[in-house]
Amino acid sequence: MTVLGNWISNKTTKPFYARKEIVVRSNLTSATAYVCGLGQFHFYINGKKVEDHELDPGWTNYDKLVQYVTFDVKNYLQEGANALGVEVGNGWYIMDRERYFMSMPPQSPEFSFLPPNPNPYQPYGPYLTLEFRMILEYEDGTQEEIISDESWKVAAHYITLANVYGSEILDGRKRQDDFATVGFSDETWEQASLLEKDEAPKGELTCQLHPPVLVKHTYEGNLLGEVNGRRIYDFGQNMSGIIDVYVKGKKGEEIHFYPAEKLGPDGDVDQIAKGWTPIDTIITYIVGEDDVWEHCRMKFAYFAGRYIGVEGNAELKDFKADYITSSCKDVGTFNCDDKRLEQIYDLVKKAVECNMMSVHTDCPSIERYAWQEANHLMGPSIMYMKDMKVLWNKILQDVRVDQLTEGDYFFGPDGSKVYPGAGLVPSQAPHYEVNSVVSAPGLGNFFDVIPWGSTCILLPYWHYIFYGDISVIEENYETGKRYLEYLKTKVNEDGFINHGLGDWGSPDKSALCRENIETCFLYADAMILSTFASLLGKEQDAVDYLVFASKVKENYNEKLLVQHPKEGFWCYQAWDHEEFFMSQACEAMPLYWGMVPEDKIDSVKEAFTYVMKETNGFKSGEIGNPYIIQTMAECGLNDMITEYILREEHPSYYAFVLAGETTLGEFWEENPRSHNHDMMGHIVEWYYNGIAGIKPMAPGFEQVLIKPYLPKTATEFTCSYESVRGTIVVTVKETIDGILATVTLPEEVEVQVDDSLLRNRNSKVEWEFK
Repeated sequence: MTVLGNWISNKTTKPFYARKEIVVRSNLTSATAYVCGLGQFHFYINGKKVEDHELDPGWTNYDKLVQYVTFDVKNYLQEGANALGVEVGNGWYIMDRERYFMSMPPQSPEFSFLPPNPNPYQPYGPYLTLEFRMILEYEDGTQEEIISDESWKVAAHYITLANVYGSEILDGRKRQDDFATVGFSDETWEQASLLEKDEAPKGELTCQLHPPVLVKHTYEGNLLGEVNGRRIYDFGQNMSGIIDVYVKGKKGEEIHFYPAEKLGPDGDVDQIAKGWTPIDTIITYIVGEDDVWEHCRMKFAYFAGRYIGVEGNAELKDFKADYITSSCKDVGTFNCDDKRLEQIYDLVKKAVECNMMSVHTDCPSIERYAWQEANHLMGPSIMYMKDMKVLWNKILQDVRVDQLTEGDYFFGPDGSKVYPGAGLVPSQAPHYEVNSVVSAPGLGNFFDVIPWGSTCILLPYWHYIFYGDISVIEENYETGKRYLEYLKTKVNEDGFINHGLGDWGSPDKSALCRENIETCFLYADAMILSTFASLLGKEQDAVDYLVFASKVKENYNEKLLVQHPKEGFWCYQAWDHEEFFMSQACEAMPLYWGMVPEDKIDSVKEAFTYVMKETNGFKSGEIGNPYIIQTMAECGLNDMITEYILREEHPSYYAFVLAGETTLGEFWEENPRSHNHDMMGHIVEWYYNGIAGIKPMAPGFEQVLIKPYLPKTATEFTCSYESVRGTIVVTVKETIDGILATVTLPEEVEVQVDDSLLRNRNSKVEWEFK
């Protein structure tokens, strides 16, 4: 275990300040600080914030893993006296529940049949805490070390409530803005307390390596008017944001900020999540002095929304909201003369950014949980847009840390201990609240869902495809191996996995099709593990997984592959329907994962095309959606994809744009429960590998197929992707003389081109390579 210093605290569960003054000699050559404040912290030297990070350290299961942040601080220090200061707030370490927090089951008629949750959130320690170490190196080769100990002074922070879901109370009367400056009077402060072993965080300390969360853009508030005594501001973008505003009023006067994703019919902020509960997030500022402009900025949390209602008589100026996200580098762009396609792209990208912190959240507003399924289902879409190599590694570390062992148990509804089983990968990692370890009536088991748990296998697969780094397989192979062994214990007597949520999010509740869909993941997991085993030289494992996968496939086809009673083609019948039933996902997923017998592939493609035409739109949830879109492209249905995504009514991506949304909604509906979910954003993968036709044929884009498609609603597009081997750019433009396809490629990339889709549009296609 890495040791920084001592865990120190003012022994409270509320935010606190910590400070210490030091003397730095001349000829300093380097200075490195290692800081961990739980749950969140900000670090200052001589009154200046060190780096521009937000929400350090990254969220983890603090009982097993705690991250510290490394800072190069040489340029912050001066010869002579220096002041060190740290602000520590709650985060997930000790969640403050005075305002809105997510709980399962929610107070909602839709889920009223669920039993009380016997596994609620539990704080990770009794007190908020800080551990610190700084190493100073001098020209003469000597070193000095400053650690957290009883020589530090601590005091209560002016933020008296720091709720991880976005509520904060900032009491300007208690501000001590110069606490990290030399000469500050800390006579009234307390000596820091050293925590005993049973009071300190339990998790192993490790260096935070993932990209920090930063402010990407700052939006200015536009005053729309006053409704119900509130001033209503529109920031123009639904976001994960930090309020930044100047306030002037009378000492002790309160001003309240109410963020929301939407406005109600009367124009007031609407904090009701559809079919759920009020998200009563409130940021409160208490004026510290009479008639002085005071800076109000959130520190330990962020709000979710586009609109903010303001109550109170204090004046405001420079009202802004800082849009925060992981600082993963942008690596992809898409431009098209059909601006609707660009609007859809931006909708998805913003939703991804708003949910990409140190974990991949499901939504900023309601849950903020690290549900795992979107990490692999959205993996290709996100990796075409963002450099995710390092952040995915951190997320996979969370998965490895939270994989269950034989002795792990939770409580059932009757209070008895439930042992889910060794190898299970929880559907959330970190999992701050165990939703349910038993299946919910009519739904499934929210804690143990194969498309969620399979992130431990499928995300390393996509990581390897995009980045070509075998170390991701080496690091996660044993986790995947244990998970597959666990899954084998969940196979029912019919040879299926069916205890999860099926095609979660499908607008057709009869199309959840658990046996069909969840068993596809069982097959995919086994096949990919076989590939991993071969890459790692574990040949017997590779054979064993291949044999197991073959048995799953054989049983699957024996029981589910039938001839259509009227049309005659071969198709996959939903196992859980007594009557004949097909769904888009039931046909797409076995095609995508190669489960269809070779002699019946064309027939099942016919079946898939039939069901796509019959349903006349996307009738899928987040589980089936990526496979449906990719299978449509494989079956030559690109024009149908274009038509479906541009429709003005749901299910449609463009319907969100027409509704005024600036991020993607959770489900195919107006006014969805969450207005900022990226889980259905799989269409972006098609923008890159379907429209631009940039398809990796070997890991790390060493070999690439370029097979562009020009949407029927467009005449030109340009798409670029900065792969690990360099930037690939595809530009297609139709003129009166034909189609010109221009491709820019790195020298080391081997390329194959296919212009068949362009020739379907125009028989004259000219290629230009750069």
